[in-house]
Amino acid sequence: MPRSRLSLALVLVAIVAAVEFWGGLRAGSLALLADAVHVCMDVFALGIALVALAGAQRPANLRKTFGYGRLEILGALANGTLLLGATIFIVYEAIARFFVAYHPQGTLMSAVAGFGLVVNACVALLLMRDRTTNLNVQAAIFHVGGDALGAFAVIVGGAAIAATGASWIDPALSLFVAAIIVTGVLRVLRDATDVLLEATPRGMSLDDVRAALAPLAGIVAIHDLHVWTIGTGDRALSAHVLVDDRRVSEATAIAREIDAMLRARFDITHVTLQFECENCAPDERVVCTQPRGTGSEAARIG
Repeated sequence: MPRSRLSLALVLVAIVAAVEFWGGLRAGSLALLADAVHVCMDVFALGIALVALAGAQRPANLRKTFGYGRLEILGALANGTLLLGATIFIVYEAIARFFVAYHPQGTLMSAVAGFGLVVNACVALLLMRDRTTNLNVQAAIFHVGGDALGAFAVIVGGAAIAATGASWIDPALSLFVAAIIVTGVLRVLRDATDVLLEATPRGMSLDDVRAALAPLAGIVAIHDLHVWTIGTGDRALSAHVLVDDRRVSEATAIAREIDAMLRARFDITHVTLQFECENCAPDERVVCTQPRGTGSEAARIG
């Protein structure tokens, strides 16, 4: 379980954020403050990963029938909205500082940013062992890597300010870090919105899913096919499956084969199928076991 490592990483990154906020205020560096905001994005990302793990362990109930996977999506939206507002303020301050004489302490900037870079490298190594098994950890490593880039830029910029006294470097660095933040925030907001709109997961094509289902024995056609995301790494599918005339027990076997294939090839864990028979009355949703117009049954898995 990566939960303990995620918790430790969250504490370490929160310490970096606090130190960089202190250093930015002490050094009079907007770039360092901007990087501290960026580190806060990492704190939120790690927090969301922990929420996702905790939510995955909570069982579904009669009201929350799909469980609590979307708690992380709500957290991501709140995270993205707050950071976007903070970034707009940073950009405003950076532009204003191009026209105001001030003298940030370059040496302190580099020292504090160097501390942040070292801790971020340790956090990345801490999480690396879980990167292939947990999608949230992969996202957290991505955020930590982006913050390391911002910290490195502040180190170089602080050294340049200390050597040349060129104060314009600080607001220029602030705009650079703001661009990194906005790139990450927009990605978070886009992905969270896609989940809430129940869009087809990124990297998946409905045509590919349909093509994978079509060759299975007994299936005549697929329609009303939907694939969506409940939470990170938790995908669901529903579809109407037209089959040839066969017994209910055979339709159940088809359902199991479909479920196994979707799990293996597309990582879809919630599958709901409604079977229809081409030889039955037009509006009956059934698997036929008797001549047209008599009995009907439905097969469904969830």
